[in-house]
Amino acid sequence: MRIGLLTEGGYPYLSGDARLWCDRLVRGLGQHEFDVYALSRSERQESEGWVPLPPQVGRVRTAPLWTAEDDGTSYGRRARRRFAECYGELAAALCAGNPQDPSRASEETPATEADRFGSALYGLAELARDERGLVGALRSEAAVRALERACRAPGALGAAREARVPDLLAVAAHLERALRPLSLDWYEDDDLGSADLCHATSGGPAALPGLLARHFHGVPLLLTEYGVRLRTHYLAATDASPAVRSLLAAFHGRLAAEIYDRATIVTPGNAHARRWQERCGADRAKLRTVYPGMDASRFTEVGESPESADPDTLVWVGRVEPAKDLVSLLHAFAEIRKEAPKTLLRIVGTPDGPDGEAYLGHCRALAAQLFPDEAAGLHAVGDNPVSFEEIGGPELPSLADAYAAGAVTVLSSVVEGFPISLVEAMFCGRATVSTDVGAVVEVIGGTGLVVPPRNPRALAEACLALLRDPERRERLGAAARARALELFTVEQNTTAFHGIYLEVVSRTPLRRVVLGDTGEPLPFAVPAEAHLPGRWTHPDARVVARGGPGWATGTPVRATSPRPAPPMPATEGAR
Repeated sequence: MRIGLLTEGGYPYLSGDARLWCDRLVRGLGQHEFDVYALSRSERQESEGWVPLPPQVGRVRTAPLWTAEDDGTSYGRRARRRFAECYGELAAALCAGNPQDPSRASEETPATEADRFGSALYGLAELARDERGLVGALRSEAAVRALERACRAPGALGAAREARVPDLLAVAAHLERALRPLSLDWYEDDDLGSADLCHATSGGPAALPGLLARHFHGVPLLLTEYGVRLRTHYLAATDASPAVRSLLAAFHGRLAAEIYDRATIVTPGNAHARRWQERCGADRAKLRTVYPGMDASRFTEVGESPESADPDTLVWVGRVEPAKDLVSLLHAFAEIRKEAPKTLLRIVGTPDGPDGEAYLGHCRALAAQLFPDEAAGLHAVGDNPVSFEEIGGPELPSLADAYAAGAVTVLSSVVEGFPISLVEAMFCGRATVSTDVGAVVEVIGGTGLVVPPRNPRALAEACLALLRDPERRERLGAAARARALELFTVEQNTTAFHGIYLEVVSRTPLRRVVLGDTGEPLPFAVPAEAHLPGRWTHPDARVVARGGPGWATGTPVRATSPRPAPPMPATEGAR
């Protein structure tokens, strides 16, 4: 079948989110055809290039989310009236409140406002189709005035009524960026309209083209979220005014509810994400938990040789940033050294941006303060029991070597989604001590010790319990490796999605018509087995979406024209 893979800030670019997962999914499902529709987040990401693409990728279309040039479209009176009506309805739905706010009024309100939001969203999409883009309209004074009227209307949220001109300008600018996918030219009959299935690899802007393909052509939408976008917005939008936070939370909440409602199946990556999706309106009957697939082969040698680990060494692996709470880990290690003076701590990772650099400097200073260099005698050189290292050096040439350096792997985070470093340690057969955040308990499943976050004493006691009991370490490490190989490999991930693809298509009515040489439809030209792997139709036949020729003739925003994937060797992308 033909899959339209929708991404944002990741695949097929060399950097970004979920690029490895998408690359493994595409390579693992060689029996299907993939067209990639990618939204980029920065000019730097675009300049870095793509990962090598496998032959089953037919074409790649890209568009920037970080910029959009006004195409200079001149809107007539009728178009301006339509825009004012649709945008005004969208703003009114936002000012009615957040759909997940339990303090809002009657039970009828969420459904009514959800319908209102959806009608306004698709009305703007249809206007963008007719006018070949909405960039200018979304940036116009009319948009700000419509937003202001909605905020001042009777019954609007208290925070919305308090919005001032700078707040309105900030919200309008955010909505313009979020709604840029409406103006893309991806929704022709021979683009997303011809796909058997749209697979959005995250919520938010990445899923918006899938919503429009479903609206215009009836293409079923599959949504995968390993990190819930709405939760990410709640955690990030902390510096804005109350009015801006309220309106943007309402927008992202309404958009998430619309995506969950229209998607045929939603696949969270863990139970933590699943709970968020249910809280945001996802129907439990649509949810299928599919764990991310990871490459276990590079950890095989270490996993099958657990006795090679240093029994007196703790290892932490990950990105260095405040959310990882290395400060608590260092204080816990100070308690550990009192009971086990020979223990060492190896912190392996690179800082994440400027904040990570500053945090790494703070942790180095704290380690020097807590553990002054110790020497065995007057003529010996003192060493600090805490080392800060990066992968790629002579001592740790690979990621597997980092986990092999110690008998116990520690995770001390206060915020965590799906703990990738924890799964890697499990592949290596290591006993683990982790904080109870995100999906940690679900991933560990009884094969490691879990303590409350921000509790150095509990962290220290758990580490000491494993350092003193080699047999328990070995038993937990073996159980952890068996669990990881059963649940978190690439093979289980691709097998699950292959089954879901077939399930979604089997429940979707036939939408395609095959045209013969004369341009007339050919009856019975698309047999039932056309949705199964293989090529069942005549190679000269043309397949179009039911509904006739395409509607768009211009190029809105700044989307690229279709580009065939370059011939590349089928190698795995960079980590």
